[in-house]
Amino acid sequence: MQKVVILTGASSGIGYDSAIKLAKQGHKVYAAARRVDLMQPLTSFGVVPLSLDVTNEESMKKAVQTVLDAESRIDVLVNNAGYGYFGAVENVAMDEARRQLEVNVFGLARMCQLVLPVMRQQGSGLIVNTSSIAGKIVLPYGGWYHVSKFSVEALSDALRMELKPFGINVSMIEPGGIKTDWGIIAARHLRESSEGTPYENSALRESQLLHAAYSGRYLSSPSVITRAISRAVNSRHPKARYRTGRFAHLGVFFHWMLPARWWDAMMRGFCKIKLKQL
Repeated sequence: MQKVVILTGASSGIGYDSAIKLAKQGHKVYAAARRVDLMQPLTSFGVVPLSLDVTNEESMKKAVQTVLDAESRIDVLVNNAGYGYFGAVENVAMDEARRQLEVNVFGLARMCQLVLPVMRQQGSGLIVNTSSIAGKIVLPYGGWYHVSKFSVEALSDALRMELKPFGINVSMIEPGGIKTDWGIIAARHLRESSEGTPYENSALRESQLLHAAYSGRYLSSPSVITRAISRAVNSRHPKARYRTGRFAHLGVFFHWMLPARWWDAMMRGFCKIKLKQL
């Protein structure tokens, strides 16, 4: 059955690929992002580019209303927009911390609020929130990013329980190590935020490690996340969590199993891994 899908963060990477895959499966996909020009090639697959800034109330309202005016329904919301700003908690400016939460958490939550009235009226719907194993485990210098993803986990769990009586499902995508530009950008932010601070040497090593990992061949292809999103959208009974990608299951397992001091020591040692091992 064709479903009407709003997919945020669709101008590149996982969002862009997911828009293509869902459109090929016969769904009516509205690909939403700030850079509409980057999404124009998607029109050849039947995807409709949609201007959306998840930090702007009017932009979010207009995007949702545009879809409703055209389709009179919304079956799926895929909240994929987000980014990572790395740096020591002490170093990251509060304005930047707030912006990360605004994009990764509050924008996501507001999009949910905007589509829920129509989904409840339909008696059906699906919300897919892109979380991360970063919502389960923590790396040094990723504090604010982890705060945002832990928040997505909690918010999604609450939504899932609240919305079940209305026939609305909520699923989370929990990627592990996925080879996208995310790691390259996070590494750059970490260098910038740590320069000239007491954390500089350690942060620089982690930045180099992130850059090497996300530039190499060791991490999983973004296609594994695209497939997970597709499975959630097409399932009659979507799972609460789709955890996939390099280290996804192993990382969460060790975090659960190890005492906190052992985990902390392992994460401190993360920055000392030799780059040639990647």
